[in-house]
Amino acid sequence: GIFELGFFKPGLASRWYLGIWYKSISKRTYVWVANRDSPLFNSIGTLRISDNNLVIFGQTDVPVWSTNLTGGDVSSPVVAELLDNGNFVLRDSDNDNPDGVLWQSFDFPTDTLLPEMKLGWDVKTGFNRFICSWKSPDDPSSGDFFFKIETRGFPEIFLWNRDSRLYRSGPWNGIRFSGVPEMQPFDYMVFNFTASKEEVTYSFRVTKKNYYSRLSLSSSGLLQRFTWIETVQNWNLFWYAPKDQCDEYKECGVYSYCDSNTSPVCNCIKGFTPRNPQAWGLRDGSDGCVRKTQLSCEGGDGFVQLKKMKLPDTTASSVDRGIGVKECEQKCLRDCNCTAFANTDIRGGGSGCVIWTGEIFDIRNYAEGG
Repeated sequence: GIFELGFFKPGLASRWYLGIWYKSISKRTYVWVANRDSPLFNSIGTLRISDNNLVIFGQTDVPVWSTNLTGGDVSSPVVAELLDNGNFVLRDSDNDNPDGVLWQSFDFPTDTLLPEMKLGWDVKTGFNRFICSWKSPDDPSSGDFFFKIETRGFPEIFLWNRDSRLYRSGPWNGIRFSGVPEMQPFDYMVFNFTASKEEVTYSFRVTKKNYYSRLSLSSSGLLQRFTWIETVQNWNLFWYAPKDQCDEYKECGVYSYCDSNTSPVCNCIKGFTPRNPQAWGLRDGSDGCVRKTQLSCEGGDGFVQLKKMKLPDTTASSVDRGIGVKECEQKCLRDCNCTAFANTDIRGGGSGCVIWTGEIFDIRNYAEGG
């Protein structure tokens, strides 16, 4: 009795969609839409199982949406089932093994990530699950904003507006994303990030009964985590991003970091100076900073420690989880292109090694965490 599946008409629009919403929550909240980009234009529609597929038919029995499965070795009739976690599955009626599903809505998220749902890549099949905003609060068709995992280098999640990056989570440091210091472990929520040969995925679990939490991407491009508060019958905004100027992707240029408590917010890293002092004076830090003295690369160079930072963009970094911070430092010193290094995992005093070569950017400072 947690979720419900059916046809609905959002707001004042006359279009109809097949969707899933919370049954037990008084405020109607949609978490998944099947035919978001092919609506029914009136209330005449049916969902049927046809040729081992789920199909939505419109007024003249014309299919408007289908699970599009071809063939497969289905020996018995297929059944569709809405599970307790909100996953809508199509499976062989003789096979209720969760791995044996033929199709599942969890593989095709809309704008919401529910507990146990995975965001990210199935490496073997190259299949990528990401969330995409609604067009507007009353229009569930695909909007302009996407939240998806980038697997190159040290994986992290990016928020996109069409082709431009708006915000990045920072890489997973063993406990949380480097750019989300508020992401402390809670007594009722467990966060999980997996980077293996099989998958690169993020998911979360709620461990207490009757607790509801969801991560959704609004039509205006805000990533928001909501938790349902039973006593006031409302969704509480638990966390959101981007929060401030420093969350904007590449707000400050290379070799500088953003700090929302300084004025201007862009600051050169120690040992660097503004590349364009005039623009810097006008509070445009996009040109970034340059090194005051060139690297000698002959053993005279050292490191400056940057604390409470969001790690720089890691898409072009290289990772070695097998070595610690000391070996990491040595490895960086031996490579003249190496600009910075850090632990990949901050648990238990730190382990693993991530190395940046070339320019580093999109760094920010946090009052605490980081």
